[in-house]
Amino acid sequence: MHDTEEDIDSERPSRSARRREALDVLVFAKQLSGLPAMRLDKLELPEDVRDELATLQRTPSHIAHKRQLAHLAKLMRAHDEEDFATARAALAHDKASRARETAALHRVESLRESLLGDKGDDALTGFIAAHPGIDHQHLRALIRQARRERETGKPPRAQRELFRTLWEIEKALDTDQRG
Repeated sequence: MHDTEEDIDSERPSRSARRREALDVLVFAKQLSGLPAMRLDKLELPEDVRDELATLQRTPSHIAHKRQLAHLAKLMRAHDEEDFATARAALAHDKASRARETAALHRVESLRESLLGDKGDDALTGFIAAHPGIDHQHLRALIRQARRERETGKPPRAQRELFRTLWEIEKALDTDQRG
């Protein structure tokens, strides 16, 4: 039996699917090119890709950089996807870690603003109840200083210190929950 042209075409990915895959590899190559050399050393990448990344990072001209990036993507497409699986997983993990840290920063900023707001005493009471081991006298003093700074228009030194204190508490809780 002979395969018809339709059977052969149905087994191949479509042109748009190949383009999407090529664009995905190009985006991945761009992500890799933005990483520092020490981070790249920790990733398991083929040697030729590693060399091409080093060349790309040394390329100063915008147009030459773009051309070199396209060459790197072409080289990466020649490799199997499994060659880059651990690197993709590591980058995804880094992205998730950054997202968690950003969310934690926003939580701490929101907490600081609620502590300094009109209902700050209620927020502080709830925070102290949720975190019984913290130094609440120091926290109350920082909140008073920060409120005074806001009222008088002074630089936000106490607000920054309050943020750092809340951030340390958040990090300690995160470490306790993981450990």
